[in-house]
Amino acid sequence: MSGIEENESKFLRKAKENPFVPVGMAGFLAIVGYRLMKMRSRGDTKMSVHLIHMRVAAQGFVVGAMTVGVLFSMYKDYFAKPKENHK
Repeated sequence: MSGIEENESKFLRKAKENPFVPVGMAGFLAIVGYRLMKMRSRGDTKMSVHLIHMRVAAQGFVVGAMTVGVLFSMYKDYFAKPKENHK
């Protein structure tokens, strides 16, 4: 049972360090869930085309969340840090 607790605390620690990871995961799951529910009313669209659109939308959201996370991290590291005195 301690292994599960260690994994949960590790996930929470990583989520605090980079909050865009859980946002990307949640967005991915939300898009996939929405597109799976919408699959019944896809009309005459082929199944493969519908699945490709779902995959592209989910991957686009994850890549966007990663990009925003990297930009936020760069902002924190280079702009938000107080300037150190150079000798």
